[in-house]
Amino acid sequence: MSLDAAGLVATVATFLAEQGAFITEANHHTEPRSNMAFLRFSFHVSGNGMATLEMLRKAFRPIENRFQAIAEFHDMSVPMPIVIAVSKFGHCLQDILHRWKAGILPVDVRAVISNHEDFRSFTEWHGLPFHYLPITKDTKPQQEGQIKGIIKESGAELLVLARYMQILSEDMCRHVSGRAINIHHSFLPSFKGAKPYSQAYDKGVKMIGATAHYVTGDLDEGPIIEQAVERVDHSISPEELVNIGRDTESMALSRAVRWHAERRILLSDHGTVVFR
Repeated sequence: MSLDAAGLVATVATFLAEQGAFITEANHHTEPRSNMAFLRFSFHVSGNGMATLEMLRKAFRPIENRFQAIAEFHDMSVPMPIVIAVSKFGHCLQDILHRWKAGILPVDVRAVISNHEDFRSFTEWHGLPFHYLPITKDTKPQQEGQIKGIIKESGAELLVLARYMQILSEDMCRHVSGRAINIHHSFLPSFKGAKPYSQAYDKGVKMIGATAHYVTGDLDEGPIIEQAVERVDHSISPEELVNIGRDTESMALSRAVRWHAERRILLSDHGTVVFR
């Protein structure tokens, strides 16, 4: 991310070429309202992974200073470590674990957290630690403290709320800012709160969907990453809407997790820039 300026893209591309990098993908977007530029370069470079990254970071600093940029370098051969939180609906959890085991998602699942015991056996069958953390209004600070500890100890870079039906505190939202993704079971900003599919049915909607977004202190108002929709009609019951909706939830969440793990999402003042 950088203030847009003439020669920015050419400067970055030239820098990579001078470092012996072979660019495999290049994306650039300028946000007119803020005049901010967002760039993502994927490239191959010979040498030892982490040592090469440190060399690139150091060598790039003059360009960062010149363009007032914020730059990050990542080794994409290393899957992103994540922790998943779930409550009593397991379709998103099951979908993520399947895609992880199949090598479809570039993540390394370190643990599953839940305020219910329902998915202990399923989680442990996948060889993962299952952390049962019950919660009440009085124990919320302590329970969230345990979640923070699990994230830290596991080295997770992302918390995935896979239908985790608890509202995170302001403190927890700040702690995981930019590194927690939630799936909302409706097409935001419509039908917030409880029973969104019943609300949709009552309104006679012709499309339903789900929204994956970053977690913020404003409930269900975080920057949107992905939305999945499905066309429906008058013949579909509220129960059928729920089943269709769960498919869209799984799809939207898995895409959001993959794009985050591939470092394709950049946060801006006006939401997200997603280089798909």
